[in-house]
Amino acid sequence: MASKPKFETYVGIDYSGAGHRGTRTASICVYLATGDQRPREIKSPASTSSKRRNWNRLEVFQWLNELFETQRNLIVGMDHGFSFPISYFDRYGMKTWDQFLDDFTTHWPTHEENMTVNDLRVDSRRKGGNTDYRLTEQWTSSAKSVFQFDVQGSVAKSTHCGIPFLALLRERFPKLHCWPFDGFSVPRNRSMIAEVYPSLLRNRYDRASRTVDQQDAYAVCRWLQETDRGLGLKRYLEPPLTQKEKDLAQAEGWILGVG
Repeated sequence: MASKPKFETYVGIDYSGAGHRGTRTASICVYLATGDQRPREIKSPASTSSKRRNWNRLEVFQWLNELFETQRNLIVGMDHGFSFPISYFDRYGMKTWDQFLDDFTTHWPTHEENMTVNDLRVDSRRKGGNTDYRLTEQWTSSAKSVFQFDVQGSVAKSTHCGIPFLALLRERFPKLHCWPFDGFSVPRNRSMIAEVYPSLLRNRYDRASRTVDQQDAYAVCRWLQETDRGLGLKRYLEPPLTQKEKDLAQAEGWILGVG
């Protein structure tokens, strides 16, 4: 039996850590669905009727700001890590996710103009090892460490570029539910943002004429929509974790759909 939908609008974003915040790349794709309507691709605001332009990270951030300002009951799935392993927290003396966000944004200001991951990696005082895994990554068969750079399928760069923008969204929208950091249960009439892993979802849906990156964003959007409007997201919002594991996940984060 279908449950009452928790959300009205669904967004899937395939992200990228290429270049600086203004670098346009085909690796960034955005899909949106409202109600029962099929997901549709959202083109970069720089696109025109005659010319398609790729997204950049700053535009994605600005677009999300507008979305959260104008819509309620919105869920966004983003393809990058939202936090780091607990070993990183221990190494640098942090206890909470908010402490992590403040510290990380200071040492990895990839949201600022002309800042790239490659430049900051040279002298950064905040680093981890590519064999450091979060619990949620250990629960999957293919997820890579958020510190594993320069390999196919890596999310390290996108994670290091996405977290500062996520911190800004949290600051600007205090009622935005950052899952699971603000709790595994999401209150009614609240918008939510969560980490997703498109590799778990992309093959559920026919690719049609979409590129790999378009397919990833489409699959995330459609899965969020179908799951919420079908049997419900509850089983995924509350994965089968012990209380100790839940406490850990509220610092390290969790991939929505794992569990």
